[in-house]
Amino acid sequence: MDHIYQVLAWLSLFAYWIAIAAVTMRVVFKRRVVGVSLAWLMIIYIIPIGGIIAYLLFGELNLGKKRALRAEEMFEPFASWFKQLYHCPGHQPQLMSLHAKPIHDLCENRLGIPSLVGNSLTLQDTPQTILRSLIDDIHQAHRSIHMEFYIWHPGGLADEVATALILAAKRGVKVRILLDSAGSMRFFRSHWPRLMRHAGIEITEALAVTPFRMFLRRLDLRQHRKIVVIDTHVAYTGSMNLVDPAYFKTDAGVGQWIDVMVRVTGPTVSVLNCIQAWDWEVETGQRFLPPVPECGVAPLAEQNDMIQVIPSGPGMPDEIIHQVLLISIYQARQSVVITTPYFVPSEHLLHALISAAERGIDVHIIIPAKNDSLMVEWASRSFFAELLSAGVSIHRFNGGLLHTKSVVVDGTHSLIGTVNLDMRSLWLNFEVTLSVDSPEFTQQLAWLQQEYIKQSTRIDHQTWKKRSLGHKFLEQCFYMFSPLL
Repeated sequence: MDHIYQVLAWLSLFAYWIAIAAVTMRVVFKRRVVGVSLAWLMIIYIIPIGGIIAYLLFGELNLGKKRALRAEEMFEPFASWFKQLYHCPGHQPQLMSLHAKPIHDLCENRLGIPSLVGNSLTLQDTPQTILRSLIDDIHQAHRSIHMEFYIWHPGGLADEVATALILAAKRGVKVRILLDSAGSMRFFRSHWPRLMRHAGIEITEALAVTPFRMFLRRLDLRQHRKIVVIDTHVAYTGSMNLVDPAYFKTDAGVGQWIDVMVRVTGPTVSVLNCIQAWDWEVETGQRFLPPVPECGVAPLAEQNDMIQVIPSGPGMPDEIIHQVLLISIYQARQSVVITTPYFVPSEHLLHALISAAERGIDVHIIIPAKNDSLMVEWASRSFFAELLSAGVSIHRFNGGLLHTKSVVVDGTHSLIGTVNLDMRSLWLNFEVTLSVDSPEFTQQLAWLQQEYIKQSTRIDHQTWKKRSLGHKFLEQCFYMFSPLL
């Protein structure tokens, strides 16, 4: 009997090493960012069996067979739709600034989506302003309302938005809502979905989280976009989920979430509507291609904001927003100011920021003083010393959890949207960013960033050097896993 147990033990050990070898080969042959591969190999070797299971569940970008097939079938009709934008008078590449042209060329070649002029942008920077404006536009809707969010959390003004949508549906407006399953879990457990569906509103749970689905696709792949399109004439996008900060994560100890949204009118509204239609079809299989922008009239002088819509995520070109960020930073001649709640940059982004500072560019990074993710908090700190040594200014915002995702380059060009400066946003989730070629709008955003800086504490390089050895050790531990955060 002992001999049998010994044989079984050796067979089990052999099977385990075969599994380790097989997964190692899979990691090596995937050819991705070296840091990501090394982080996964550490997990696989350090955590017996659990590391292998973790990699099989979360190690590869697996959208699921059904969604992947849909995305493949959708590519041609959506590409044809985007091609029609080139015939719109709003496509005027000769009006682009030197900052905007390389970004446009990249997106044109990789996404097939051109920049469009003739838009009007309004920056909204308080939850009351954002949600009241959204409610007013919903009350004015006549035909359709399309929405998608990562988080819908009941309470406060968010409930007033839900009520406005129900009233709109009852007067004949077609309302479709796409919400991420994990982010909006509290909403789906509330009474609101039942009330909305009873009123005729279509609600779809994106990327549903169930134990069974863990074997079919990657569970931590999330729908992180925030888009609202009303009557194909007005759109919203930005960093804010559909929450009232006074009722959202009030016990997290980080203060209220600070966000911005951009209200857009003009031809770019149809592009955002098309991105929302893409997400809806990937999840449901239902096609609702929106009308092409009505561009019969040349752009008005007061509506001259040029916008490049940049979607990313499964089904989109790899690293597209990452490339746009790098181009923007390397083009800077005077200043780069970044706000992000989660700062875990790729090696390329880190070097771009350091290189900018070392060639005399005024680089500022504004992050929350307190973060709702402990792992991200410590991983972020691991980059501070190198950045501070290069001359980058790091500001820790004290007025709440700064959730605004924005980049302003030279005070004339800006990026604003849903993308955090972490690997999850840049490589994994469904995201959207606007590249805005408008000195007026960018100046408003720059002023807002300066207000954030006034409410922040700047990290002193000499003081940072004196932090405890224990803190330095924790930073390095989390740094090793930063490619996976």
